[in-house]
Amino acid sequence: MKKSFLITALLATSFTFASCNNTNKPTEIASAKTTTVVDEDTKIQVALLLDTSNSMDGLIEQAKSRLWNIVNTLTTLKYSGKTPTIEISLYEYGNDGLSSQSNYIRQVTALTTDLDLISEKLFSLRTNGGSEYCGAVIQDATKQLKWGTASNTMKLIYISGNEAFNQGGINYKEAISDALKNNIYINTIYCGNQSEGISLLWKDGADVGKGKYFNIDSNQAVQYIVTPFDDKISKCNEKINATYISYGREGEMKKMNQAAQDKNAESVSYANMTERVVSKSKGAYRNDSWDLVDKVKEDKNAIANLKKDELPKELQGKSKAEIEAYVIQKAKEREAIQKEISDLAKKRQEYIDAEAKKNKSQDDLGNAISSSILTLAKSKGYTIEK
Repeated sequence: MKKSFLITALLATSFTFASCNNTNKPTEIASAKTTTVVDEDTKIQVALLLDTSNSMDGLIEQAKSRLWNIVNTLTTLKYSGKTPTIEISLYEYGNDGLSSQSNYIRQVTALTTDLDLISEKLFSLRTNGGSEYCGAVIQDATKQLKWGTASNTMKLIYISGNEAFNQGGINYKEAISDALKNNIYINTIYCGNQSEGISLLWKDGADVGKGKYFNIDSNQAVQYIVTPFDDKISKCNEKINATYISYGREGEMKKMNQAAQDKNAESVSYANMTERVVSKSKGAYRNDSWDLVDKVKEDKNAIANLKKDELPKELQGKSKAEIEAYVIQKAKEREAIQKEISDLAKKRQEYIDAEAKKNKSQDDLGNAISSSILTLAKSKGYTIEK
């Protein structure tokens, strides 16, 4: 049976909320009438296979710079009016620090909705010279990950690197054939000039895998378009973080990691931090494993089922009714902040689109992935809602 979770305001009453942009002027926010339906069966699953050999420091930097931009592209997609579940997996390959028995391949994360975990692991990657076996890492991702079975699920592998695509003992055509049997499309991103990527069979890998071939300059820093809305959006971050209520054994640690990934994003650039804040306004940014507001959206009995020591200290002495009221309050605060971010993000994207038309867009990891996602999505019957 298809499961859908209706995310709505928990109370129909209005409530006073301080705007992100002016903490001195409270704004009356009426309960939102719009709803978001998250479809648990329809998924967009993306596996990123990153070469972490010595020459790929620039590629890793681009991945850090574009993670939240890619997430925001994914969140524009709808299927039959519903928001698909977004899962991302991360692999590294070609690193001498990894076991030769594993073909110098490591699954960094399985497919997960925990986007902060993806960010954390991405920032922990380090390069080290090695042998890059594209066929082997494609085979591992195909066989090891839990890919969805619904016909409308999009399943994508993106592999990036700069050595010959046919290295190693696993034939890349056979590995890709197995992926296609499960409707997993293979996209290749060669870090170098286009003709080299073609001669080293990266384009052939994409052609065989019914995906797209890209080439990028992995050593070029990502170029951002600064907008008048970046500062307003970024100021919302502290307020939206304050709406998260940690629970369970890992709750406090996960909340701390949320703040750590804010700092990681900001360390790359202010624009990248802005992209992350925009992601927090989207349904794809789900933290029901540690945040009580998200958990209650999924399970209305969550509070009743929690033990006292699973609650944050400030709620352990409260009654069930008091906890429920607190969660409702935080849910409404978050909904209001998310709406404000969403409205600003639309204006920001319009500004970026207008400026991008004036200059040729830069080929980088994020642009390559985002453009191909949108192309495949249209062919699969998805619509794009900005």
